[in-house]
Amino acid sequence: MNATLLIELLTEELPPKALPRLAASFAQTIAEELKKMQFAAADAEAVVYASPRRLAVQLSGVLAVQPEQRITRQGPAAAAGMKDGQPTPALAGFARSCGVDVSELSIVSNGKQDVYAYSSTKPGEALSAQLADVVSLALKKLPVPKLMRWGDSDVQFVRPVHGLIMLHGDKVIDGEVLGLKSGSDTRGHRFLSQGDVAIANADAYARAMHEQGKVIASFDARRELIRHKLAEAAAKLGATIAAPDELFDEVTALVEWPVVLEAGFEAEFLQVPQECLILTMQQNQKYFPLLDKNGKLMNRFLLVSNVDPQDPSFVIGGNERVLRARLSDAKFFFEQDKKHRLDSRLPRLANVVYHNKIGSLLERVERLQSIAGAIAHELGADAALAARAAYLAKADLVSDMVGEFPELQGIMGMYYAQHDGEHAEVAAAIEGHYHPRFAGDTLPEGKIATAAALADKLEAIVGIWGIGLIPTGDKDPFALRRAALGVVRMALEADLDLKRLLAVVAEAFPAGKLSANVAEEVFGFMMDRLKNFLAADYKGDEIDAVLALSPSRLNEVRAVLAAVAAFKSLPEAAALAAANKRVNNILKKAEGEIGAVDAALLQEAAEQALYAAVQELAPAVEAKFAAHDFAGALSQLASLKAPVDAFFDGVMVMAEDAKVRANRIALLASLAALFNRVADISLLAE
Repeated sequence: MNATLLIELLTEELPPKALPRLAASFAQTIAEELKKMQFAAADAEAVVYASPRRLAVQLSGVLAVQPEQRITRQGPAAAAGMKDGQPTPALAGFARSCGVDVSELSIVSNGKQDVYAYSSTKPGEALSAQLADVVSLALKKLPVPKLMRWGDSDVQFVRPVHGLIMLHGDKVIDGEVLGLKSGSDTRGHRFLSQGDVAIANADAYARAMHEQGKVIASFDARRELIRHKLAEAAAKLGATIAAPDELFDEVTALVEWPVVLEAGFEAEFLQVPQECLILTMQQNQKYFPLLDKNGKLMNRFLLVSNVDPQDPSFVIGGNERVLRARLSDAKFFFEQDKKHRLDSRLPRLANVVYHNKIGSLLERVERLQSIAGAIAHELGADAALAARAAYLAKADLVSDMVGEFPELQGIMGMYYAQHDGEHAEVAAAIEGHYHPRFAGDTLPEGKIATAAALADKLEAIVGIWGIGLIPTGDKDPFALRRAALGVVRMALEADLDLKRLLAVVAEAFPAGKLSANVAEEVFGFMMDRLKNFLAADYKGDEIDAVLALSPSRLNEVRAVLAAVAAFKSLPEAAALAAANKRVNNILKKAEGEIGAVDAALLQEAAEQALYAAVQELAPAVEAKFAAHDFAGALSQLASLKAPVDAFFDGVMVMAEDAKVRANRIALLASLAALFNRVADISLLAE
């Protein structure tokens, strides 16, 4: 018989942020184990249920008894099993271990040799004999950092457990897990359910929980219902919801029967920056802020209740009172912070340790000033404004508001700078210097903000790397990879000499603080991040060809990549790439210093022709390169195919005459320099 299997663990309220992960792990382990034991088909899909008070999984087509299993045991090699017509001790012992006579053994091949073997049929075990162990294993594998005990029991779990269902079709599978005996009853909603819910059949679980228990057991279904109800309520107000996906997930993990209610707060709180109010509502209260058509925060918000009262005014009023206290705190912090200018806060940064090997946060700010000014100068921007932005960029870290909400760093600095009358670009750069904060985030707007952002990230990477804290494997506690990717993204858009900037950053630190080669090492680290970033849009050999030249001005990289792709499509490209690879191999083996070509030593017509072609082509390629016409520069190389082919067909590079040999190597070096003016073409060879 096969039927749907239902397993439910009834608990106290589970950690909301961990609930989806716990439910997925629970279901996955149970499904994998039952498939491995052949109780379920390999393609059987598990249905995951998760609510604040329960983890459950439903698996269809589960057998009550495993299929019979044919078991074959292999023993000694056939060649060594018998001696003088009698079984060897090894063979006799193998037969005894199988419980049979030697005559009942067979000879089979194991792929390498023939061996004695014994095959038997093992009857399948009952699901009832295995299920409790499978559930226990699934619970042990849950990603739970801390366990707790309750009552006078030694049982441990993430929260106290009150019930266990193990139902196969309409039959209860007897078993015990976490000290609980299995049954078919569970509890519904803590307030809305009329009593215990009897699950008559495993297939009826979701319906019974919905109709009798007032619980929407499916996490996904509950989340979509919440989204739908919130969208409907917002649309009636002509508003949009300001909420990340994480808030939807967390609220879904907090309610079993979602009811959306509308509430509000006093308009006077809108004088506080809306980022503060939004964060307060989202983070502290799990409310959904509303924005008007202009993106401005409204003094209305939505909340998701886990009860459905006839008169919701008490629920709404209670939530409004709690939020009012929170918003009053935010308003107080904002008003207090505005009493002190940002620049007056800087001395307090001297008491904040950035890293014990490279000083305080104030010392870091002083480095950021000089670095941002240098970057702004290279960008053609106002170096004084960039230095001022860098000077003030970290001042809000010691404000009351950021102390309460660290997520607002930079944002509050911008508002306080505006209040202090700082230049508009300086204020914007204080917020923008944290960008991009994550993959896909926006880049800082404007040259001043870009200079401050590059200074912040480059100083962090060079400083942390320079004291030996280099990312390894999956460990990157200072998020240097993320910072490097941010630098790469900005450098791809800005006309900057990255190598020179890294040297400037390294020089900003006191002598002897950092490792000697930190600038070179960090540049290589940047190239690795750049390669990974470009891999989504370009082919690997094209990226390798371009980055092999270690380009310092990354804003030209995309144009060079496009030129390399165009070159690859030329009919001559494959032959030229192969020839260039051959040239590079010869040059690697060359001994001594490679000098200039002496035209008088060119003996063969083919080498004379190649020399003439290189001499003629070099100015044209250089002119195209200087004009940033990288595609034009590479296309010029197509005309070299014939003289290059003729050279390798008719000229012996390693001539016996040392002068002739050195001259031919010099000719190949001049050819390689021409080839590699834009990219290392040899890396395009198959």
